[in-house]
Amino acid sequence: MNQLHPLYFFIDLAGTFAFAISGAEAARQKGLDIFGIAVLAFAVACGGGIIRDVCIGAIPPAGLSDWHYLVTAIAASIITITLQPLVKLLNRPVIFFDALGLALFAVSGARKTLSMGYNNEVAILLGMITAVGGGILRDIMLARVPVVLEKEVYASAALLGAAVVTFGTWWGWAGDAVFLAGFLSSFALRLLAIQFHWQLPAFKDRKG
Repeated sequence: MNQLHPLYFFIDLAGTFAFAISGAEAARQKGLDIFGIAVLAFAVACGGGIIRDVCIGAIPPAGLSDWHYLVTAIAASIITITLQPLVKLLNRPVIFFDALGLALFAVSGARKTLSMGYNNEVAILLGMITAVGGGILRDIMLARVPVVLEKEVYASAALLGAAVVTFGTWWGWAGDAVFLAGFLSSFALRLLAIQFHWQLPAFKDRKG
């Protein structure tokens, strides 16, 4: 059973739902069948959290032991399939829900790591891994180069959100304020990077 504070548990499920929709929609666009959509949705939604839980010794991982996560991923898959016109109303739904899940998981991942007694550096790192792990699995399963390995401002946005939560907690900020600040900073940076095509520098061998 889940042992998280209700607020943190809700944020974790919200991130699961957002990532599951991004995974299900990406699978639908690739032409996968219903089973493939559900599998990809679950992998994207729970992959990062499972990696985090294994790293911090929270065994078995919540994504495998708590039925709420599986049900949330399946519900997101059903919504993506049955309410496709509503999903399509969003501009580039995969990108939007991926950014939402990224921000939510960055803050929840950092907070859970802190709650297990780990230091600030580990909390920031695992907050990022929680956020980007699902997206990496999605891209690998769909035979694409993971976004996090390209020039996108992706992992950087997750690092920002995790850092805000970690240091905000260290400085004694109120829990709700820390989560809101971490989420908004990560989500805003990711959306702004998409909107204005911000990219990290890439290095290639010079010709000649």
